[in-house]
Amino acid sequence: MAQKITKDMNIMDILQIDEGLAPIFMESGMGCLGCAAAHFENLEQACGVHGIDADALAQKLNAYLESK
Repeated sequence: MAQKITKDMNIMDILQIDEGLAPIFMESGMGCLGCAAAHFENLEQACGVHGIDADALAQKLNAYLESK
């Protein structure tokens, strides 16, 4: 069973689960995945900064992992 992405997970930790998740972040408007904030912000915090619905993004990320 694939690991489940939650809003309290660190962005870099999420990206380490599967590099295929990066395009989902990019398509959602979170383009600077290599910035310093990605190392300490969790998904909910990063989504708040970028005006993205954290629940919807977590759902997309989990759907990708479940489809593998």
